[in-house]
Amino acid sequence: MNSTPAPRFAFIGLAVSDMAASVAFYRRLGLAFPEGSEQEPHVEAELPGGLLLVLDAESTIRSFHPGWQPPTGGARAGLAFRCQSPAHVDAVYRELTGAGYHGELEPWNAFWGQRYASLRDPDGNGVDLLAPL
Repeated sequence: MNSTPAPRFAFIGLAVSDMAASVAFYRRLGLAFPEGSEQEPHVEAELPGGLLLVLDAESTIRSFHPGWQPPTGGARAGLAFRCQSPAHVDAVYRELTGAGYHGELEPWNAFWGQRYASLRDPDGNGVDLLAPL
């Protein structure tokens, strides 16, 4: 039996091309970033349960990994946000798409028992909204 303890999952990290746009998007979804985060190269928001959502400017990543290039061919990552109700899914989707963010899939009643919708953040990452039906 291995006596080395397993590492603890700590954060979800996203590379962002425009920090201000990404901070604004995720603030609309209820995440709290410190004041002035829009100008920072690295920011963190605490998630329920103690995990962090970490945003790093692409220039920050290149500062320690000079050959890094953003992924191509689709979403870089996918995140999901649980809403209070099916109507809340619809309201959040309308609010975000009304603010100019890309709606990927309009809200629908999924066969697995949830009201579900999909958007894209400013860098093309998938962001799903869900609530039990």
